[in-house]
Amino acid sequence: TPLDLEVTTIAEGSGSVLNSQALLAGKAEVNTNVPLVSQRYVTTEDPANADVVTLQAGQTLRRTDKQGDTGLLSAIVDRNTVDRKTSMPTNDPVGTIQTQPNQPAEEVPRDGLQYKFPFNSEKKSYPYFDLNARATQDIDFVEETEINGLKVYHYSQTIAPVDLSKVVNSPTNKLTLPAETWGVPGGTLPVTMTRWYTNVRDVWVEPETGVVVKGQEQLHQYYARNKDKPEIDVLKVELPFNEQTIEYQVQQAKDGMDKLSTFGRTVPIIAGILGVIALIAGLVLALRGGKGKQPAPADGDDYPPSGGGRHVDLGKSEAPTEQHDWTTDKTEEIPVQDPRRYDER
Repeated sequence: TPLDLEVTTIAEGSGSVLNSQALLAGKAEVNTNVPLVSQRYVTTEDPANADVVTLQAGQTLRRTDKQGDTGLLSAIVDRNTVDRKTSMPTNDPVGTIQTQPNQPAEEVPRDGLQYKFPFNSEKKSYPYFDLNARATQDIDFVEETEINGLKVYHYSQTIAPVDLSKVVNSPTNKLTLPAETWGVPGGTLPVTMTRWYTNVRDVWVEPETGVVVKGQEQLHQYYARNKDKPEIDVLKVELPFNEQTIEYQVQQAKDGMDKLSTFGRTVPIIAGILGVIALIAGLVLALRGGKGKQPAPADGDDYPPSGGGRHVDLGKSEAPTEQHDWTTDKTEEIPVQDPRRYDER
């Protein structure tokens, strides 16, 4: 993982969204065919050194048929320190997640990949951390394919229904309302429903660099008394990377491959040059050392050798290092908003 990573990914789709204002007014109303945009902006922060790097991701989900903060459904800031080679979290420091603008970030340990795969990714399953479930499970290799002429590995992960009330202590994750508000039989009798979350995540990875070229999620959050019988959709949408994001990620992967290839060629060349210099220096020292000793006279008399040897001091040389330049546009902080809108996350 480079130390100067700065990447924005945008995913778009249309889906169903619970109208929180209508719910508070006494009626569960779900809007359909809502245009949605998910934006994620990832940068590198401290601590960062030769071995580890800290990734910070600002993520928002908006409905674009409403203006400003009224269209904001969720906002998250996630920080995670990872091993630069394997992309696995170090938990030193422990990662954090912030979901409310007026509350501090919460420490959340993790043990799976998130924003990048390791260098030289393999055709196998990897542990992958889900930000909403705050849990890790395998993401499985599916196939080798191509995107815009670039070889990629396709991985897929299915998240079974997760009880969000056990993940985050939020009043919107378990609600008790009159049955008639929920739109179910029972009149004014109170009915308690739990908020559940499922997801089918697919990512396409350039294996040499570990860059995620394309991503797609099939998100579903819903209220239900039984996890297997959704009753009220909170959010149901399929969100794939848009074409501009895919093209940008393809170029990032190609740039990364070029830099790795250049480094792979340069290091052996420099090592070879240093080896030749060392060999020549050794020969010079050997030859000069040999001239410093004179043969003994034929009559057998001993004479001290003449002093003619000199010490040669060779300078040291170091291989140049590569500089990375993976940049894009700016991110946004979590805006302060009406907490009631968060029940649409």
